[in-house]
Amino acid sequence: MQVDRVSITNKASKLVEELKNRHGDVIFHQSGGCCDGSAPMLLPKDDFYLDESDIHMGNVAGVDFYMNQAQYEYWKHTHLTVDVIKGRGSSFSLEIPEGYRFKIDSRLFTEEEQKHLST
Repeated sequence: MQVDRVSITNKASKLVEELKNRHGDVIFHQSGGCCDGSAPMLLPKDDFYLDESDIHMGNVAGVDFYMNQAQYEYWKHTHLTVDVIKGRGSSFSLEIPEGYRFKIDSRLFTEEEQKHLST
């Protein structure tokens, strides 16, 4: 049984594909709240510096999803689902100029799922 830490809705996946076609290689990074609370940001891959404190959470819609270690400590017991809603946030995420913002829905992992997590 493989348990993913992060998934994505169909609606959000379609928007990611559009943005990848327009911007090239991108990554998701779960922000730590500096600009728009704690929100998933879609950023050009070459414009974001990852270091050893960033944890690879998985891949959604062909895009790697990262979270800083400090954030991970709060979220490590939850499954994250990337979704999208209409509205403008105040982050640097690529969907903002399109009139959308990515958001996270979360739920606690079950005891059975926790046994099969890789990290």
